[in-house]
Amino acid sequence: MRNTEHFDVVVVGAGFAGLYLLHKLRGMGLSAVALEAADGVGGTWYWNRYPGARCDVESMQYSYSFDEALQQEWRWSERFATQPEILRYANHVADRFDLRRDIRFETRVTGAEFDAARDLWTARTEKGASFTGRFCVMATGCLSSARLPDFKGMASFKGPSYHTGHWPHEGVDFTGLRVGVIGTGSSAIQAIPVIAAQAKHVTIFQRTPNFSIPAHNRPMDPAYEQSWKGDYPARRQKAREMRTGIDYPINPVSALEVDEAERERTYEDRWQAGSTAFMAAFGDLILDKAANDTAAEFVRRKIRSIVEDAETAELLCPHNHPIGTKRICVDTGYFETFNRDNVTLVDVRKAPIEEITPQGVRTAEREYEVDAIVFATGFDAMTGTLLAMDIRGRDGLTLARKWEAGPVTYLGLMVAGFPNMFLVTGPGSPSVLSNMIVSIEQHVDWITAAMGRLRQQGVTRIEATEAAETEWVRHANEVAHRTLYPQANSWYMGVNVPGKPQVFMPYIGGVGAYRQICDEVAAEGYRGFALSSRAQAAAAE
Repeated sequence: MRNTEHFDVVVVGAGFAGLYLLHKLRGMGLSAVALEAADGVGGTWYWNRYPGARCDVESMQYSYSFDEALQQEWRWSERFATQPEILRYANHVADRFDLRRDIRFETRVTGAEFDAARDLWTARTEKGASFTGRFCVMATGCLSSARLPDFKGMASFKGPSYHTGHWPHEGVDFTGLRVGVIGTGSSAIQAIPVIAAQAKHVTIFQRTPNFSIPAHNRPMDPAYEQSWKGDYPARRQKAREMRTGIDYPINPVSALEVDEAERERTYEDRWQAGSTAFMAAFGDLILDKAANDTAAEFVRRKIRSIVEDAETAELLCPHNHPIGTKRICVDTGYFETFNRDNVTLVDVRKAPIEEITPQGVRTAEREYEVDAIVFATGFDAMTGTLLAMDIRGRDGLTLARKWEAGPVTYLGLMVAGFPNMFLVTGPGSPSVLSNMIVSIEQHVDWITAAMGRLRQQGVTRIEATEAAETEWVRHANEVAHRTLYPQANSWYMGVNVPGKPQVFMPYIGGVGAYRQICDEVAAEGYRGFALSSRAQAAAAE
């Protein structure tokens, strides 16, 4: 076949999942290629270069654990690493393990199709090249399809506009400019303080306020760094067993079992410590609405104490979702930014944006003239990148058709009807509710171990059964509805994308429990998967 290259495994994506896959597959003696749309590695950290971008998981934990020398030798400079530092780390890993020779950059996959007669996948690119492999692994990331709103007049604006998820690599100088920022989610909460410090004026268009906890970021303390490096194996193992894949103190006590004074002290201690560990202040904050209300009201009181203008403070106080059921944000000076003279908050729930004009943004009440617009409007999360490709499984079944009522998977790893196609941190796995690198390593280890066992047994096809997939979706939904998460209109549910089915996409049962389930499935000969050889499959068809 002209313009076709053949490999054992075709990997789509060269972010943290794709890099680790290449390393593991090479060690197994399997040939692999990673197809990457960007001209460099890093995935989400390649694209998301907006001002203030940094990780909300501590640096000592947001890193690979698979190589002891790597985790001992790499030095993080801050408690929470910035995007440039994380991207440097990804490039260091690519160079250290000589991974670039197996990556095709600037190669965007437009479709992939399964050939049942040969048990092979063929991935096709926008440049017309094809790559075949026994297995296809979608390492496309959960937050990789930036979503622009469909406001009237989007193309009419005369100034520059940017999306936080596709930021110019050369950076943007907002000095002396009037900037409009649309959105107040995680990216905006990080970007707004930095933009406000530079711009002449910033107008922030907020539809839904979000809860945010201070990061209390600081330069890396050598003693703290050594406390991790001196005990990395044990601490990594502990993180793998935690619900979020992050090793931080968990308080199992109910928020309702202690008196108000102790509850207040506990929340204050967590607030001063900073980070998403705030949500572990008590054991029932995501399970019990009354308990959750105590945490939410504590944060609202903090917002009111920080923001000087009472009306602005109330606009910034979330009331429409339990705290933590949308992505809990971690910030550096976000609420303090609204005390600046050059910052204006506009409530677009009260007066919705009607159109983008040549001069700026028009709401139902008035027009706001700006020189530049920043769209911090999020992503088509978890499924957007997959559904942007024409993926076809057995009998021509498209993934878009399979998922038209919402994403269904078995373990977030495979989709019935799509043999030999694995997903890394797909819907139905902990993914975005966890430390992504912990979940990535777990999935890559499981997937590559499965490939190794199948090869030993002469198996050429593995496919999730419809029954196992149906049961896993039922279980995942049942677990989700034991919590408060479905009460929020969040991107976890796909609410931010018009027309997208509203299904709670990640698995809320916890990283540790999920890992145990996956290990048991493998130990039982891949329970819930149909295994066959090419000859058996041909005879059956």
